[in-house]
Amino acid sequence: MPPSDTLTGNRERAILADCQDAIGYRFNKPELLRAALTHTSGANTRAASNERLEFLGDSVLGLVTCEQLYERFPEYQEGDLTKVKSVVVSRKTCARFSQELGLGDFLFLGKGVHNYGAIPPNMLADVFESLVAGIFLDGGWDAAKEFVLRFIRPEIERVARDAISANAKSQLQTVTQREYGDTPRYFVLDEQGPDHNKCFKVAAQVNDDRFPAAWGNTKKDAELKAAMNALAFIHGEPLPFPCD
Repeated sequence: MPPSDTLTGNRERAILADCQDAIGYRFNKPELLRAALTHTSGANTRAASNERLEFLGDSVLGLVTCEQLYERFPEYQEGDLTKVKSVVVSRKTCARFSQELGLGDFLFLGKGVHNYGAIPPNMLADVFESLVAGIFLDGGWDAAKEFVLRFIRPEIERVARDAISANAKSQLQTVTQREYGDTPRYFVLDEQGPDHNKCFKVAAQVNDDRFPAAWGNTKKDAELKAAMNALAFIHGEPLPFPCD
């Protein structure tokens, strides 16, 4: 991306057009996109940079995320929701979203910034938030929400899977104590592979009821997966891991 003060009008329009193709959104007011992509180093004045848009975009991104988390996790309290939100829309995550869209290729930067090589992650995070604000101002809440959801839905599901996996054994214990009056035990049913690369087949069992087994690369991993299979079986849901 050349410095902004060396751009011609046609070149600038081409950059904005390419950016809109990349993000999958067409601006009614291209000047909003221009502002969202303008770093302070490439702006004539600080007010012409994307700093104000970044401030607004952070709030829009947060609100969309909070609404989704509130609906997705009805059992979570405020502290749990806050922890998930901090992961889903962290600066690191926003920088990754920016990289996925290739926004670094469309930034309007000052001459000095180009000497540093790769665009820093904090700058990539800023431009993603600025872009969210630009879409919000250009197309309204629905357009901004649709754009944000493309990125945060997979993140929310990933966090949910990780949380379920990490808590599967404790969740199963709570459920079986309530439903069966006992705590689960875990049995290794089979193991395969050489000593340095074994995998284990483990099943959870409560009283005489043995739940569908699961394979794992370690006994701990297999127990977690067996617990998730047991929870799915109890709730009448498809098993997340194959038994054989």
